[in-house]
Amino acid sequence: MLLNEFMSRGDKIFVGTVKRMDKGDLIVESGRVEGRLRRSDMIPKENLRSGDRVRAMIMEVDTTLRGAPIILSRTAPEYMIELFRQEVPEIEQGLLEIKSCARDPGSRAKIAVLSHDKRVDPIGTCVGVRGTRVNGVTNELAGERVDIVLWSEDPAQFVIGALAPANVSSIVVDEERHMMDVVVDEENLAIAIGRGGQNVRLASELTGWKINIMDANESAQKQASETDTGRKLFMEKLDVDQEIADILIAEGFTSLEEVAYVPLQEMLEIESFDEDTVNELRMRAKNALLTMEIAKEENADGVSQDLRDVAGLTPELVAKLIEAGVATRDDLADLATDELTEITGQSADEATALIMTARAHWFTDGDSAAPATAQEQ
Repeated sequence: MLLNEFMSRGDKIFVGTVKRMDKGDLIVESGRVEGRLRRSDMIPKENLRSGDRVRAMIMEVDTTLRGAPIILSRTAPEYMIELFRQEVPEIEQGLLEIKSCARDPGSRAKIAVLSHDKRVDPIGTCVGVRGTRVNGVTNELAGERVDIVLWSEDPAQFVIGALAPANVSSIVVDEERHMMDVVVDEENLAIAIGRGGQNVRLASELTGWKINIMDANESAQKQASETDTGRKLFMEKLDVDQEIADILIAEGFTSLEEVAYVPLQEMLEIESFDEDTVNELRMRAKNALLTMEIAKEENADGVSQDLRDVAGLTPELVAKLIEAGVATRDDLADLATDELTEITGQSADEATALIMTARAHWFTDGDSAAPATAQEQ
């Protein structure tokens, strides 16, 4: 009854007093209701003791927990958003909106803001007169510095803003892999990356894009490598000379699929190609894709069923593993995390989880130890 009465108030922030410690967690009391602030949800280096007043975000209510059913957090991005909502009336009024937030609790954070009223400056409004509003949030979060970024529906512009205070020289967007290569000069390289990679990591979390920071030389080398790879692909699969391949690359074509299926009118706009050339290139690209698909299916016949049965393996991932010569469950289990990420493009956490799933049978089939290769890894 007490819990229902408390939750009916609709509070998002729990305000109470530290009552006691419980296995590393803090039990916080508000009236006759208790909340649990887990160690992992406390701001690092923050020293809270019994009797201290504390505020935290209400994350969930778990009635199966005895004594303190309200789960709290001081590290969640939602907590910072709610603090800004309390400090900045324009957010509550609907004039401003916080689109996303990324935090390194107790150290640094970034928020992306958008104004729904052209007369309202989103960044200045959140900062407040002489920084009073943003300082109110910073003081509540043990000095956590906040970068306020202008949200943009243009992903590239959003990423450029998120990497501030670094100045970006150029940016290349790879929508297929949801990744951006950001080029900065040497003076801005350390700023863009940040201490321990903090700045680029927070910018990536804020925008939802994977960001690769590089200098001009690295960018030139990568572009040259990609151009060379594309040239070889077109010359081999389309049976054309280097001149034709270079024209395709210069016009922005990067794959056989694009040559085969891009709208006909777009290819006819290429000055160097007449209609017969365009039709021939499209036909060759389609034939090459069909040949590659048939070869892939033939290779798939040699893939063991135990590999196909590994939980989390999609047909697309299986195809990538086949292409890399991984044909059995043990082949997958023998891979190191960095090897699998290079093959599949997954994150390190996803690759590690998949490898551990593949290795599970080593420990359940009665074997006392995993193969030597696994121990070495």
